[in-house]
Amino acid sequence: MKLTRQKLRGLILEIVLEEKRKRKKKKIDYKKAYKKYHSSKKAKKQRAQRNKIGRLLKKHGIKVPKGHEIDHITPISKGGGNDINNIRIIPRSKNRALGQKITTRNRKKNGTY
Repeated sequence: MKLTRQKLRGLILEIVLEEKRKRKKKKIDYKKAYKKYHSSKKAKKQRAQRNKIGRLLKKHGIKVPKGHEIDHITPISKGGGNDINNIRIIPRSKNRALGQKITTRNRKKNGTY
């Protein structure tokens, strides 16, 4: 049997599509995850503590530059507080990367990742 280029392309396309179907990712229920995180008493308390330092700095006239965020060196969830020695202002991208690293590490430890 002689294969033409068109037939060969068709076979390759079929194989690629079949592989994609096999690799379907598990769907994440974002609504459930959002509700779980945002509705627990512990999450609300921690969020209130994080917001408290922002209001305190604003009250004293300290502005956080655009593109930066307030970061707790020792996270509130790990026992850190809103003490001035535990606060730093860092770029938003770095803060988000640090948060992602902590979340990933915790998920791996708990077996949920």
